Amino acid sequence: MNFLSHYYFDRNNTSCYFVLGTVLPDLLKNADKNLILHPEKLQHSNNLVNCIIQGWNKHLEVDRYFHSSDFFLHHSHQLKLELIPTIQGSPVKPFFLGHIAIELILNNLLITTHKINADHFYDHLGDCDEVIIREFLEFSGMKEPTVFFDFFDIFKNERYLHTYAETQQIAYALKRICMRVWENPFTPSQEAAMDDVLIAYRSHIFNDFMAIFNEIDSKLSH
Repeated sequence: MNFLSHYYFDRNNTSCYFVLGTVLPDLLKNADKNLILHPEKLQHSNNLVNCIIQGWNKHLEVDRYFHSSDFFLHHSHQLKLELIPTIQGSPVKPFFLGHIAIELILNNLLITTHKINADHFYDHLGDCDEVIIREFLEFSGMKEPTVFFDFFDIFKNERYLHTYAETQQIAYALKRICMRVWENPFTPSQEAAMDDVLIAYRSHIFNDFMAIFNEIDSKLSH
């Protein structure tokens, strides 16, 4: 799942550090795709650092339920099939496209149906003290935390997750993600064709998309 979908499960949580932890694996991946941390079983003397670790573990749990769900397996596959004709000649792997596309559509639907407030999400991130975050990163084995903070500051200032509210921007968001792996993933005509597919697919799942969030919520509560 993507940032805002993870936030959905803790939208009422008052701990900014826990909320940060629920999206930190993806933030770190964005900051440095080669970085691998495993703080899952660590215990720190500072409870705020432990809150981040607990949020991190929640992220892993939600992803595990989501990626093994019938919803994800079905819709990522269907999107892959529908997007293949639009990206002929592109270096992007269709299965990767289907995977990311369904996650971005879910983000869009959460915002546009007012299930979450993106500003509240950013407020949580802004409330976190850099000292605590740095303590977590160094404790987890990150040697150059500055790499993360350079990205994190841009992420908070740009607030680009708001663009997910614009359905026509889903293909652009998809392109941005693909550009981390492929320099020129799509032509303008491919991007336009992808937009048509994604907008149509959004309408297709509009009435039923909350089923996956309810399913994961039910599993989390057990």
